[in-house]
Amino acid sequence: MKLEKIRWVQMAFQLKGSVVSSIYQRVLWCGLFGFIISVLHYLGWPVSKPMIGTILPSLVLGLLLVFRTNTAYERFWEGRRCWGNLVNTTRNLARQVWVTINENSPEDRANKISTLRLIIAFSVATKLHLRGERENQELQQLMSTARYNELSTIENLPLEVAFWISDYLQEQYNRNCLHTYQLINLQELLNILVDNLGSCERILKTPMPLAYAIHLKQLLLVYCCLLPLQIVDTLGWWTGLMVAVVSFTLFGVEAIGLEIENPFGYDDNDLQLDAICNTIKHNIEDLIMTQSNAARSLQENVIY
Repeated sequence: MKLEKIRWVQMAFQLKGSVVSSIYQRVLWCGLFGFIISVLHYLGWPVSKPMIGTILPSLVLGLLLVFRTNTAYERFWEGRRCWGNLVNTTRNLARQVWVTINENSPEDRANKISTLRLIIAFSVATKLHLRGERENQELQQLMSTARYNELSTIENLPLEVAFWISDYLQEQYNRNCLHTYQLINLQELLNILVDNLGSCERILKTPMPLAYAIHLKQLLLVYCCLLPLQIVDTLGWWTGLMVAVVSFTLFGVEAIGLEIENPFGYDDNDLQLDAICNTIKHNIEDLIMTQSNAARSLQENVIY
């Protein structure tokens, strides 16, 4: 319990991953404006307007901020569900490719392993595609040089990788290494991968409506400018500090929405796509190693 309290306090003062760095300038300006209002009030200027708070009720602004944050979190959580589904589907697809496709020649196992690595490449290509990046060394290690060079002319990298996997499955069916129902099942799993790619693209290419974002910023600005006029008569020299605290809260909530709106980047609050892709890679490589060792042991037992 004591350790949890220490961690709680440490997290409360943690800057990495927070939105402090993106809002502190606005907070300081609001606090400075509140201090200027305090000075003017001290000098006798008629800046105190207690009734001005009825112009922009706090409840309305609060509801707008809550809606903004909830909408952004829905996008974040939908992206996480898509990638969770992608992890499960790649596991199922890799397992069924290894188990159901018969090996009629010595080259079949090498082709099967190459296809399993293409399944890894699909997840890596999806990550790069969502980040607006092109093919890189991570992707190059998972396919032949000819295929990697072919990607340089392709716009949608993961879709092209999905085509390669589909071609392999169809080829195995034509060679009678797969039954019809097995091909349908494998193609259905591949379709799920492509569906998850489309869902992530929908999140990425459907930003928050510009008019809503502008209107919310305007309301925040108006509220923070009117707040010191409303409270200066009561708080006096504490007005600047109170305005800074309130603006920190409001700007922070808005910044959190902006931070998680696109969950596919490199920010601390984005999805850990690199770790997810590494998990997929380790799972499939473990499958390849385990099954290869099992097959080798079986051959040795047959020989002896």
